[in-house]
Amino acid sequence: MYRYIVREREGSLAVITLNRPERRNALSLDLMLELIDCLESVAAEKEVRAVILGAAGKVFSSVTI
Repeated sequence: MYRYIVREREGSLAVITLNRPERRNALSLDLMLELIDCLESVAAEKEVRAVILGAAGKVFSSVTI
């Protein structure tokens, strides 16, 4: 469903992983739009009680200018 993030669910826990390690998980506009959509989707699920935000690769995130 998403190109730059991976969304998983483990019971009442949602795990969202930034998945662009080759670009250091940079917060590009495309990635941020996906993240916003994903978070809105998670917020609509009443069963979810917590969200873990992680990143693939060695860098959690960087900002592109």
